[in-house]
Amino acid sequence: MRLCGIAPRIVRPGVESKERLGRYRWVVERTLAWKNQLRRLRVRDERRDDVHFGFLVLGCCVMLLRRLYPDSC
Repeated sequence: MRLCGIAPRIVRPGVESKERLGRYRWVVERTLAWKNQLRRLRVRDERRDDVHFGFLVLGCCVMLLRRLYPDSC
């Protein structure tokens, strides 16, 4: 994850408050909730990884379109 520029956000006592960390967790929880709305991604029933990855990419495209054009979807 560090190679992609993503820093882990782990709570340690006295280092960072839980309230501040909640902003980052909210984004992750929201994205996972959006993913779970798509039936094919909720339960993985494909045997092949490439097929599941294809549905995952397609689902991300659907989520992006819903975010960009909320009135049309």
